[in-house]
Parts: sequence; structure tokens; C-alpha cells
Amino acid sequence: MNRVRQVGFTLIELLVVIAIIAILAAILFPIFMAAKTAAKQSQCISNIGELSKAIQLYTSGTNGKLPY
Repeated sequence: MNRVRQVGFTLIELLVVIAIIAILAAILFPIFMAAKTAAKQSQCISNIGELSKAIQLYTSGTNGKLPY
């Protein structure tokens, strides 16, 4: 009696792989959100610094008058 083995995945194997991917995504999602928040904060700090430099340059060129 020769058995022919079929090539492919069973439904159980496929569900296990999907579950592992979902668990890994659930673990990594908060880490990516924290990194995104930190990037937004550093960009905001950089923008504030650029605005302060621009105001200083403006006031030095207009005899101390501030922009409207």
C-alpha cells in the first residue's frame, strides 16, 4: 500500500501561522506607536526652534519690531 503525500498546508497549519503573526503584531504595535510619538515630538521641538530663529532674524532687521 503506497501512500501519496499531498503537497501543501493544512487548515490547522495555516491558522497557527496566522495566530502567530497576529500575536507578534499585537506585541510590536505599541512599540511602533511610541516611536511615532517620539518622532512627532522631536519634529515639533525643531519647528519651535526654527520659528524662534525666524522671529529673532525679523526683529533684528526691523529695529526690534515684532511681526504681526
